[in-house]
Amino acid sequence: MVVQHNMQASNASRMLNITAGNQSKSTEKLASGYKINRAADDAAGLSISEKMRKQIRGLDQASTNAQDGVSAVQTAEGALTEVHSMLQRMNELAVQAANGTNSEADRSSIQDEINQLTTEIDRVAETTKFNETYLLKGSNGTKKNYVSAHDAGLVGTLSQNTTTATFRMKELNVGDTYTIGGTTYEIGAKDVADGLKALKITTGDAAVGTAGQAGYQAKLNAGDVIKIDGKSYEIATKTDMEQAQITAAKITQLAAKGSTIEFNGKSVTVFSETGKTQETDYTDPNNKTLITTKAAYNKVQTELTAASSIGAIDDRASVATGAKKEVGEGTAKQTFYDFKITRGSVNTKNDLNFNLHVGSDADMTNKIGVKIETMDSKNLGLSGLNVSDDTGKAATYAIDAIADAVSKVSAQRSALGAIQNRLEHTIANVDNVVENTNASESRIRDTDMADEMVNYSKNNILQQAGQAMLAQANQSTQGVLSILG
Repeated sequence: MVVQHNMQASNASRMLNITAGNQSKSTEKLASGYKINRAADDAAGLSISEKMRKQIRGLDQASTNAQDGVSAVQTAEGALTEVHSMLQRMNELAVQAANGTNSEADRSSIQDEINQLTTEIDRVAETTKFNETYLLKGSNGTKKNYVSAHDAGLVGTLSQNTTTATFRMKELNVGDTYTIGGTTYEIGAKDVADGLKALKITTGDAAVGTAGQAGYQAKLNAGDVIKIDGKSYEIATKTDMEQAQITAAKITQLAAKGSTIEFNGKSVTVFSETGKTQETDYTDPNNKTLITTKAAYNKVQTELTAASSIGAIDDRASVATGAKKEVGEGTAKQTFYDFKITRGSVNTKNDLNFNLHVGSDADMTNKIGVKIETMDSKNLGLSGLNVSDDTGKAATYAIDAIADAVSKVSAQRSALGAIQNRLEHTIANVDNVVENTNASESRIRDTDMADEMVNYSKNNILQQAGQAMLAQANQSTQGVLSILG
């Protein structure tokens, strides 16, 4: 028997210390709710958990960012809703002003309301903001904004690119009619012979040119009917005025300056003054709607300039003189006149651009860009809009300018709506990732209270048993005293 080394007591003490340590850890886990309270509890698990926590907290903020983005977009879109309403009212007013029954005073009153609406559009653009960021008045710096060209209601086709446009119309010839600025003009003939040529007939015996060609002139035959200054005549072998029968040669005696000749469904009017070629800018003084082709093209040029310059307060549109253009080949060849339009412009502020960060990483694909154009009257092409002229023409052209503004606001609202829909999908996706990552992080780091209570109860029993065994081991050396006695 020995007393220096009580191995039973030492063993019991060691086991009791282990149990006490385990019991302490179990108590800590139950008290904190975490099974990893320090790196020593699970070094690998701690590293994984902290990475997940970084992602979770980053995505939580990303979701908040996206929700703030939705609020900003809705603020801008809500303001543009009112801009749309004002533009619709302006369109209504322009259509009213274009009506010929309005006096100049009436149009002046209409102009007053349009001015007020234009000012309000500018005020909305100037003051709409979200979190101290102005949403509709653009950003720092300026850019040149090209105003859309318009066809002024002319018959033809208009095509345009960024800075220029082209208006194409059919070539005008003697006898053709064309409506310009609401007035229908006719291309007059310089003399009777020129008129007959335009009607593709000749008073001679031989046809000129080949059938099907532009210059073809058919011989008048007996029985054909031609109308001169409203009276119909039948072509015959001899003239009988009582029977309204004339020879073809008699036409040049009955028709004169100012006469209107009709044949085969087409009409030609001769100028009341002689020597006026189509290359002359000429309007018949006795018939203001009878003009030369050059006069017609000049009027087209003027109307295109006026219609395309609305809103272009910094640089007005300019229209080059029409140029003849042949399209096609052979009998399918067509001749047009092209007018090149240099589009007018205004200097406006740069677009507002900002990015919404909707991810937990620095990846640039986590950025959703928002772009909002300046929505003031200048950028919308409405600056200086005038409907108060005495003819109603300006109001008519204003309708197109307002339509362009409506289209621009619609495009911006559509873009904002698309971004909002995207952000709502982003929020749903981010929240789903956060939920599932939270579940995974919980499995790594959170205490399973039921399992841990089992461990706690076990360690509690072991601790009590260890204490009892340590007491018994300490009593085991008492037998030495009986030997000493």
